[in-house]
Amino acid sequence: MASDVDVHLEERAEAWLADDPDPASRAELRELIDRLPATAAELRDRFSGPLTFGTAGLRGPLRAGPNGMNLAVVTQAAAGLVAWLAAQGGEGPLVIGYDARHGSREFAERTARVATGAGRRALLMPRTLPTPVLAYAVRALDAVAGVMVTASHNPPQDNGYKVYLGAALGGPAGDGAQIVPPADAGIEAAIRAVGSLAAVPLGEPGTVLSDDIAEEYVRSAVSVLTEGGPRDLRIAYTPLHGVGGETLAAAFTAAGFGAPSVVADQEQPDPEFPTVHFPNPEEPGAMDHLLALAGAENADLAIANDPDADRCAVAIPTGDGSWRPLRGDELGVLLADHLIRRGVPGTYATTIVSSSLLGRLSAARGVPYAETLTGFKWIVRAAEELAFGYEEALGYCVAPAMVRDKDGITAALTVAELAAELKTSGRTLSDRLDELAAEFGVHATDQLSVRVDDLAEIGRAMTRARQNPPTTLLGSPVTEVADLRPANDVLTFRTSAARVVIRPSGTEPKLKAYLEVVEPVSAAGLGSARERAAAALVDLRAEIATTLGV
Repeated sequence: MASDVDVHLEERAEAWLADDPDPASRAELRELIDRLPATAAELRDRFSGPLTFGTAGLRGPLRAGPNGMNLAVVTQAAAGLVAWLAAQGGEGPLVIGYDARHGSREFAERTARVATGAGRRALLMPRTLPTPVLAYAVRALDAVAGVMVTASHNPPQDNGYKVYLGAALGGPAGDGAQIVPPADAGIEAAIRAVGSLAAVPLGEPGTVLSDDIAEEYVRSAVSVLTEGGPRDLRIAYTPLHGVGGETLAAAFTAAGFGAPSVVADQEQPDPEFPTVHFPNPEEPGAMDHLLALAGAENADLAIANDPDADRCAVAIPTGDGSWRPLRGDELGVLLADHLIRRGVPGTYATTIVSSSLLGRLSAARGVPYAETLTGFKWIVRAAEELAFGYEEALGYCVAPAMVRDKDGITAALTVAELAAELKTSGRTLSDRLDELAAEFGVHATDQLSVRVDDLAEIGRAMTRARQNPPTTLLGSPVTEVADLRPANDVLTFRTSAARVVIRPSGTEPKLKAYLEVVEPVSAAGLGSARERAAAALVDLRAEIATTLGV
């Protein structure tokens, strides 16, 4: 006999199935129900709660049920979003983009029909395009909001739903930026208030935009660079099976660079991401094919985008035939230094988990500096006149008047411009990093990242760190402990020459500890300082792992 819990679970599943508009999802759920009680654990997981709409929108595995990404969940989310937009009095169209993941186009088209069914104009991107193109379109088309269907660099079984606000609701600093509280809670409440999906009116498919919007983005991206500057650079590139390749190639050609050499087996969009374990250029091994191509082509620079091309990774030759990927903090300070030297006015911003070097550089150069919580939704709101923003997780905003979010295409163009400029004087990005280290000291960063199967383990680790915080790090007393609860689950420990910031990831089942040590460059030279910093990071990583119990 089935337990009362299983009977209740079966009733909930049957009710969801009856309202699910997708025959494939219904068949998937029907099979699980028919196989009860053997499938009880799987059904409980799928009905453990709705996929919550937060400041990152929705993100989750593609599967039937409320705790997954599927047509029913997207229909409900779109209905809640358009109801919330109407309640705010926001006018203008909803613009919708999508990547090449499984279900992305279908989810985008359903969002358009829900919007038109509610009486709002819907503008659908002409094809799979990078997330930065959607963010650009929100501003360029004076949209009330934008939706991007993407899971960015998540595994192939995931998809997601990201929301941007136009000027009418986001304000000047948030025009075209991702949502922040309290908008996320308002949208979530509106989603929960949606009744039967069968009662959600579906309108016409919306207006499919011409390719002009992508071409306008490319022209704007090229305008970020100094006209007539050096362009002699050999570039190797991969879009990591994502949607950035065509747009990046068009931008580089329009800017006057030679066409990049592209990793052949990663060039075309493929939602299975067959050549990488995780389609994230930060992950070990993800750039192996790119680095092999860069070596074979004797390239000056290797560039990777993540699958929706909002992030940019760069690797440089070391001189001994190998290649070294730059850390996000290294590329961030290189881009900031380049823009400052170009005289780009405004505030230079980063996050509390990024290197402290940008703050020192900004102070020395006399430019405004801001530090925010993690996430580009906060970085781009650091100042209305923002010159540049970056986060250590390979996100860079070099043209905030164009795209109020991280943009892997314009970041790639800008670092290529810098590399080509340095090349004219026989220098490299590595040389410029050495010059900055000699001036400000070696700011070495690393990350302790722990992926978990049980999300409760993250909470237990954070509790251990709070109950037994370290009193020393690397033999020096901890001089500052900052706990941002209850608003944010972030812990910071500082000494005179080290800093650790611990937080759960906002988009993946990971616990992250961001490590930084600062070593002055003494008479022993830069090499010695880098060796000391590298050794200190190893020790610091071990100390924090002990603190967290991981």
